[in-house]
Amino acid sequence: MKPVKIYTTTYCGFCVRAKDLLKRKGVNYEELDVTGNDEMRARLVEMSGGQRTVPQIFIGDTHVGGYTDLAQLDRDGQLEPMLQG
Repeated sequence: MKPVKIYTTTYCGFCVRAKDLLKRKGVNYEELDVTGNDEMRARLVEMSGGQRTVPQIFIGDTHVGGYTDLAQLDRDGQLEPMLQG
């Protein structure tokens, strides 16, 4: 299974939803909290193609997007294959 990284903040409801979805699927992930870390947040904006919101989710080297993107991949049956890669 490809590694999953999720960039979050402590006050983000969509971050909680994304983590819950991954847990329900049995996916281990690395959580990187960018709360109050301006340097890491700026780097995240660069890595995600300009996205300023959290969560930002990466599967392997692929930027998935946020919670709604992750949920859509799951609904479309594309999340499992992407994780297996």
